[in-house]
Amino acid sequence: MATRKIGQIFVDMGFITDEQLQLLLEEQQQQPGALLGKLAEDMALITDEQLAQALGEQMHMKVVSLADMQISKELLDRLTETMAQLYRVIPIRFDGHRLTVATCDPQNLTIQDELRTFLGLDIEMVVATEREIKAAIERYYSSESLSVEKIVAELAADDELAEAASKLEGDKFDLDGAEALADSAPVRKLLNLVLLLAIKDHASDIHFEPFEDEFRIRIKAEGVLYEMVPPPRHLAFAITTRIKVMANLDIAERRLPQDGRIELMVGGHPVDLRVSVLPTMFGESVVMRILDRTVVNLSLTKVGMDDVTMNNFRTIMKRPNGIVLVTGPTGSGKTTTLYSALSELNDINDKLITTEDPVEYDIDGIVQIPIDHDIGVTFASCLRAILRQDPDIILVGEIRDLETAEIAVQASLTGHLVFSTLHTNDAPSTITRMKDMGIPTFLITATVEAILAQRLVRRICTKCREESEPPMEVLYELGITEEQGKQTKFYKGRGCDNCNNTGYKGRIGLFELMVMNDELRDMIMRNVTTDELRNKAVEYGMITLRDYGKKFVFEGFTTAEEVVRETVHDA
Repeated sequence: MATRKIGQIFVDMGFITDEQLQLLLEEQQQQPGALLGKLAEDMALITDEQLAQALGEQMHMKVVSLADMQISKELLDRLTETMAQLYRVIPIRFDGHRLTVATCDPQNLTIQDELRTFLGLDIEMVVATEREIKAAIERYYSSESLSVEKIVAELAADDELAEAASKLEGDKFDLDGAEALADSAPVRKLLNLVLLLAIKDHASDIHFEPFEDEFRIRIKAEGVLYEMVPPPRHLAFAITTRIKVMANLDIAERRLPQDGRIELMVGGHPVDLRVSVLPTMFGESVVMRILDRTVVNLSLTKVGMDDVTMNNFRTIMKRPNGIVLVTGPTGSGKTTTLYSALSELNDINDKLITTEDPVEYDIDGIVQIPIDHDIGVTFASCLRAILRQDPDIILVGEIRDLETAEIAVQASLTGHLVFSTLHTNDAPSTITRMKDMGIPTFLITATVEAILAQRLVRRICTKCREESEPPMEVLYELGITEEQGKQTKFYKGRGCDNCNNTGYKGRIGLFELMVMNDELRDMIMRNVTTDELRNKAVEYGMITLRDYGKKFVFEGFTTAEEVVRETVHDA
């Protein structure tokens, strides 16, 4: 059955006139992506109750009033607080196998699918106002939130679960028993809560690590790992099997590494989980990389560069050909910087093609190709094919070997602008890395236009920031003299609820941009040391990573300890 347009439903139900609908449609054109119903409510053309009625009519769903209901604790236990908040739903009825939930976003059909996947139940949706959903979540869940600690305690006390897990230890392997254990409600509930908490806290990775006597779960947020309450050791196999089922991996294979992907819709937006399974002495270690597209703002102005570095980088980006490299360790924000640059260069007059492992963020107007080593789609083979597609700008996700590097060099020599990444400590040492890969020095000087090294340091929490005195040895390491230390105010975060008592909230980028010029190219041809190259680049205005970080310490954005932890000493 074709779905009627919400605007026409407003008119048919007598909530607005045809003229007001026209006004709404014009306003929606000015705000791409805005929902018509929300716009009508914001412009006071309809009430939230009328919006709920129209949505119910459009989606053929019943409309309910939550204010008149009393929801039991048993019913609330079917849905965790985290899930209720992220999906903006509230459970209102359970009849043994079907859970009825009220939603304020019935047009988002993926919510029903995701809840069915998470809970293992049939889900029926009804409509309520956004105001009533928020009020119900505050009313029913604020008194006693379901925590990881509580679920772990319940799992530890579950003798039936322990007995089922013991039957699968060692070399015994019953496929049906493994699937049943992985699909059990307690295991689902724990894994769902861990995933949702990590996504809610904007974590980048979740680590599930088996050891001889324990099974650790650690979450990486803002570049630092935090340990959660460990679940019982005997559930390690059940949890890793559950993850493998979700990622469509072979649960019978426990000797070889496996890679997979889980696609979720959380709170109405897509989240990709890249899953890596690695066999260890005591079971399988699993790491899930979280790619939440709503967290990343793909704009160069939001990356955090200062004006001088930004202007220099933008000048390089507009060159007709050459290679621009972004370097740094995993998780230093290289991909975000490159995506932001491509978003800015994304013009109807130019053809942009990327080859990535994997494609992390989908950008309209850019042709993006995922790498698949299993079928021979490598960076090198892809790059050869890309050159036959008449591109203007190319992004190679990473230069990992000589073959890829040589094709990237040839592409830049034939009139293409090539962006790529490398893993090096700073900008000048990238030249040495390229030489070590086997690229002739004359080709490096002919093609490389600029190298941007970057790091991410944690930002001091603004809610609990206070003055502090860093240890003198840390200041010495940063090159801050005792006299400078006495004249400067230093800050740190005391730790509060806003920052989970870490003292840090959010991250800020450190950048080191080395723009090539004739003198630097001549020095590279003469095979000077990395230190000599760095010193000459500084003479031409390059700010080193450590000096960039030192500036943020003086301005009170981060701590001296953070900058020392993330940067190498400039020789």
